[in-house]
Amino acid sequence: MKNREIKIRNGSIAEVVMLSQRVPEFFQPYSEKTYHERLSDRPHLILIAEVDGELAGFKVGYQSATPGVFYSWMGGVLASFRRMGIATKLANTQEEWAKNHGYQKVQFKTRNRLTKMIHFGLNRGFMIVDLIKKDQVQEHRILMEKAL
Repeated sequence: MKNREIKIRNGSIAEVVMLSQRVPEFFQPYSEKTYHERLSDRPHLILIAEVDGELAGFKVGYQSATPGVFYSWMGGVLASFRRMGIATKLANTQEEWAKNHGYQKVQFKTRNRLTKMIHFGLNRGFMIVDLIKKDQVQEHRILMEKAL
């Protein structure tokens, strides 16, 4: 198998919306309007991953209401591009950007049923700092945090 070129670059909301519609774990992806509402009037970062020039994944984050905290809101890698280190490259780029912009911590939420995301966070040095209970246990939200 030849080495494939993975490139991380700044992206657009339109690219994120298109990619999120192709991530199998997202049952009801957010609309372009929701992204604009969430990201307007606050510092944010939109990253796109490309493999050999083809869109493969994304990561979106923004300044939290908590001072010094960058919230990693949404991210995903298309199924056909998984196990190539793309999620790690996106996370590394986001964390480096956040640190360079004065943030002391990164936070994200995931769902109890998304065990691969929980493991990904723990393996990257995140700690579980809160649990938000929902009607179904598998939908409980897990808040994870990492010092930069």
